[in-house]
Formats: sequence, C-alpha cells, structure tokens
Amino acid sequence: MGVDFPLAGAEKHEGTGQSSGITDQEKELSTNAFQAFTVHSAVEEMDGLDDVENSMLYYNQAVILYHLRQYTEAISVGEKLYQFIEPFEEKFAQAVCFLLVDLYILTYQAEKALHLLAVLEKMISQGNNNKNGKNETGNNNNKDGSNHKAESGALIEAAKSKIHQYKVRAYIQMKSLKACKREIKSVMNTAGNSAPSLFLKSNFEYLRGNYRKAVKLLNSSNIAEHPGFMKTGECLRCMFWNNLGCIHFAMSKHNLGIFYFKKALQENDNVCAQLSAGSTDPGKKFSGRPMCTLLTNKRYELLYNCGIQLLHIGRPLAAFECLIEAVQVYHANPRLWLRLAECCIAANKGTSEQETKGLPSKKGIVQSIVGQGYHRKIVLASQSIQNTVYNDGQSSAIPVASMEFAAICLRNALLLLPEEQQDPKQENGAKNSNQLGGNTESSESSETCRCSILACSAYVALALGDNLMALNHADKLLQQPKLSGSLKFLGHLYAAEALISLDRISDAITHLNPENVTDVSLGISSNEQDQGSDKGENEAMESSGKRAPQCYPSSVSSARTVMLFNLGSAYCLRSEYEKARKCLHQWLMPPSTLGGVGDQPGHMVKPHLY
Repeated sequence: MGVDFPLAGAEKHEGTGQSSGITDQEKELSTNAFQAFTVHSAVEEMDGLDDVENSMLYYNQAVILYHLRQYTEAISVGEKLYQFIEPFEEKFAQAVCFLLVDLYILTYQAEKALHLLAVLEKMISQGNNNKNGKNETGNNNNKDGSNHKAESGALIEAAKSKIHQYKVRAYIQMKSLKACKREIKSVMNTAGNSAPSLFLKSNFEYLRGNYRKAVKLLNSSNIAEHPGFMKTGECLRCMFWNNLGCIHFAMSKHNLGIFYFKKALQENDNVCAQLSAGSTDPGKKFSGRPMCTLLTNKRYELLYNCGIQLLHIGRPLAAFECLIEAVQVYHANPRLWLRLAECCIAANKGTSEQETKGLPSKKGIVQSIVGQGYHRKIVLASQSIQNTVYNDGQSSAIPVASMEFAAICLRNALLLLPEEQQDPKQENGAKNSNQLGGNTESSESSETCRCSILACSAYVALALGDNLMALNHADKLLQQPKLSGSLKFLGHLYAAEALISLDRISDAITHLNPENVTDVSLGISSNEQDQGSDKGENEAMESSGKRAPQCYPSSVSSARTVMLFNLGSAYCLRSEYEKARKCLHQWLMPPSTLGGVGDQPGHMVKPHLY
C-alpha cells in the first residue's frame, strides 16, 4: 500500500488548477457556465475554425471541462483546436498547447505531453526569430518598440520556464529520472529558487529516495512569495504539509506522516472558510470568484492520504472513516475500494499484536488437562476465529467495517480495473474525472492492483465461508502473469484451504507442496529498481529509503514451514498419520533451514500434539 496522491509543486496554466473533489453547488455553477458555451457548439461540428471568435469559444469550453474534471472531453475539444492552430494568434496558440499539455499529464499521457512541449519550444523559437527580424528592419530607436521588445522577451522566458517545469512533471511521471535530472537544472536556472521549482526538485529527490534532501528543499521554499490561491487556485501551505506527509510515509514514519496530513487538512479548511466568507447569500456563494478557486478544496485527497497512514499505524476503523468519505467523490478509483476492503479485513482480523507480526504466542494452545496418570488427556483450545459470525443481521451494503462490506468493495475494485491495457484517451470521461489526483491506471499498475484485489477477495470469501468463490479468486490469482512471490504463496494457501473445505484434499495437497514456494518478495517494479541509476559515483542512496513492510513469512524457509504445517494437517484429514508425522518432523528437526519450533506460530504445535 502507498500514498497515491503525488507530491505537488508545479504552476498551472492560466485559468486552470489541479483536479480535486468539488461540491454539488460548485459543480452546478460550472455546469451552467459550460452549458452557456455549448448552446451553439459541439465537437463533432468543428469542421473549420476560420473565425477566431469560434476558436475562443471552444477554448473556453475546454477550460470549463477541465474544471469539471471531464478530461477526456476537454482533450477532444483541445485536440480539435490543435488541428487548426496555424492561423491562430501566437499567444492563443500557446494557451491551447499548454492546456493540452496539462490535460495529457493529468491523464498519464506523458509521451504526448512531451511531444507537444517540443512543438511549443519550436513555436516560441520561431516567433522570437520573426520578431527579431521585424525589429531589425524597423526603427530601433523607437522607445515604445524597445519596451515592447523587453515585455516580449520576458514573456518568452516565462513560457520557456513553464515548458521546463512541465517536462520535469512528465519525466517524473515516466520515472525517467536521468532526463528529469537534466530538466531540473534548467528549471532552477530559469525559475530560480521559486516555490514551484523547489517543490519539483523535492519531488525528484523523493523519487530517488533522498528523503532528507526532499524535506530540506521543501523547508527552503518561500511560500510567502506565492501569488495565493485566489490567483492560482492552489494553497501552497496545504501542499507543503501534504508533501511532508508523503515523504515521512515513504520513510515509514507514519505517526509523523499523519501529523503533517492533519496540518494540511487544517490549512485546507482555513482556505475554504476564507472563500465562503466573502458572500452571505448562499445562492451567490461562488459569484465573483476566479474559476480556478472552485478546485482549491483538496479535502478528499488529504482524507485519502490520512486513511492510508492510519491503516499503516494499525488504526483501521479511523482509516475506514477517512476513506469512506473520500470514496463519495472518487468512487471510480479501484485502489480506494481496495484500501477500504483492507480496512475491513484489518478491523475484523481479531489477532493479537504478536500474531500480526507473524509470531503469535503459544499461550492458550492447551485449554485444560483432564484425568490422571495413564488416562491423562490434553484438551486443545478451539480456534474461535474460524467460528466468527461477521454478519449481525444488518445489510452488507451499509458502509461499516465488516467482511461483507469488504466483499462489496473488492467487487467494485475488480469491475473498475480495465480487462486489458487501454489508451487513456479512449476511457470514459466520468472514470477519469473521478480518479484520485487525476490518476489513470497504467497497465503495469493495473496488474499489480488486480493481484492484490484477488488475494484479498480470496481471503474475504474464506472468512465468509464461500469456499467456491474463494477457490475461484485463488485460481485467478495464480494465473496472473505478474505475480509477486508473496502473493503466489498466499494464492496456494487460500486455494488449498478452500479445497479442503470442499473435501477435495488430494487437490489441496498439490497446492501445499513446499517446492511451490521459491520467493516471498512483495515485488518491486523495475522503475523503482532503476531509481538510483542516475546517481554519480560518489552519490549514494540514503539508508532511509523505502522499506519493505514487515510481513509473515519473512523468508522462503518460513513460508515452506507454513506449507509443511498445512500439508501435515491435510494428511491428518486423510488419516495418513505417518506422512503427517514426516511433514512435522521436517520443520521441527532442522532449524537452520526451516526454522525451529521456537520461531513458529503457536497453532503449529497443535498437529504435533495431535
């Protein structure tokens, strides 16, 4: 699990802002404005744009669609405008291109954004050369001409700086850190130590694993110099605290992370209070405000981050409350539904602190001892967790942290994942508009998410006693092409448990073969593995890099021990006690390879006693 809201810190083009959850009133206001532009226009009717006024109309329509978070429709309008961009005035043509670049980055089409940025660079260079040629033929002594030239030069430099910033964002999205490192230098040269440039550099260092340096860069940014949310639609203080929370999350300092996210929520609430304080009439609450301020509220992204942090520090119920509020806006985000299901699972796990770390206490194995001497018998304690009744009579559709609701969340998550790789441009606009932070699942990310969802689905189905569904999910999990070692291990265990419950013990024994376990890694993407490749010879990755979560089993030998334990239990069910005894002896005798009994969970002692 991880925080899915990326580090912010890039200036937006004029008239736009970052995607965010918006209220119904804000959406209604934007929709009314959008309808005013679409009375006599449709994208399909854009056969020609000879009239400049019509092009302005379509551009404004695209900007409103952007603020409605309908990115696919906005891209359709913007790309139509781009087809007829040659006769446009230079400044307007640049505005269209910058809008499209922003939309491409929001929909994870970094390659298209980079192509358009190259066109923008060429456009600006040609425009500058044309102006220089006109100035040489004209009267260079004209005072107005020199002032105009200075203003034009400043605008060109500002546009170049913005291009470099967009390139950094695109390269960060592509995890191309070598190219990003070159562009970061250009950003620092053109924009100096401005807040956006420092935020971008901090994001870059964050991805490299240099967390202390990322924090240092954030602390050195001068937030007071920022124009403010009324001009940009962005609350920089909110971003600052959010970014600190993201960094400390990556450092596994989750209590500090939740502290910073709460600070970000406070800043966000203060900004929203200032925006609503300007008008006493609820009907005119949003009148007289720049459109970009409609997207200033970042409450739902921050609630998502708080939920993830709370889940990591062992507070699943508090995490559930945060995430269930965020899902009201980002209901088409499969990862959000997965996190909700994980909250439900953690809240109903019913294990001690030792068991969550993989080393449960052996106390309580023996319930009592009856009889004396030769007739002395040991009564083992029953595993009450297997007899837990999760449904207390209420509807499973009610959003409470129950296993029934977890099953619904996981079904939603599976339905929202694409069956195969799709072009983000072809996806439904409503889906894009509800992705958290404008995030559209890449193919690799979708496959990783699918594996986690299937593993959780199998676990929940077993807990609810739906063994056929559990077996179905486990089989699908084992068929996934990009399956981490740890999830493959769980897939075999869940499939075996379901098969045993279905009285198919022979099939279960096939899954419980210890040779099935060759790896228990959580799986690290190739992008993350290559993050340090751009470092110099004397520049090392910080020791406080991303840490793998502590999980059980922690090694292949421990995993095989679990397999042997379950295999012995399966043999017991078939009354093959000699085979069961051999399995138990394998993990009891050689502690150097399979781990001694002292390292094993307490319930593993029961078959040996039996």
